[in-house]
Amino acid sequence: MIPSPVRGLAAALALLAAVPAAAQSASPVNIPFDTYRLENGLRVILVPDPATPVVAVNLWYDVGSRNERAGRTGFAHLFEHMMFEGSENAPKGEHSRLLRAAGAAGLNASTNEDRTNYYQAVPPSRLNLALWLESDRMRALNVTAEQLANQQEIVKEERRLRVDNSPYGLSLLRSRTAPYSAEGCYAYSHDVIGSMDDLNAARIEDVQQFFRT
Repeated sequence: MIPSPVRGLAAALALLAAVPAAAQSASPVNIPFDTYRLENGLRVILVPDPATPVVAVNLWYDVGSRNERAGRTGFAHLFEHMMFEGSENAPKGEHSRLLRAAGAAGLNASTNEDRTNYYQAVPPSRLNLALWLESDRMRALNVTAEQLANQQEIVKEERRLRVDNSPYGLSLLRSRTAPYSAEGCYAYSHDVIGSMDDLNAARIEDVQQFFRT
């Protein structure tokens, strides 16, 4: 008689072997979309879905922690926070307030090694508001020393919560960056959240230059 663990393994392997055949027989996924470029170089991907009563706006910048220089780690993520600090036509707090008042949901942003993205879902009638706010902070972000100091403390607290005071936080962080350290690849050998020393060292001139770049 075959031991039960072996029978279980055999059954699992048989199930896995059947997956490719089932996948091949399934109908292919077809998601129609249009793509084009604006005069300023922005690439637009438009995916219409008439069954959905909202419009999802997801703006991606080709900027992440790989673009940071030594002594300024964590800067791409810090700058993600700065993008919510107000722009020429939407002072501090107005960006989020206007969108939420218009019925926006899922308003947030994220940063990794290779990109930073900002996203929200809005009623179709307020797509103009979401695009206008994104374009305003893309063009004319308000960057002040007071706003930088505020966001430095928020990001430092985020690091304490997610890394320094989290079980296995440091070990998980180092497991992601160690392979690149061995290869001498600085762009990926440091963590996205950055070090406390580098976050403390950020200056308003660094933020302004990062925005211009």
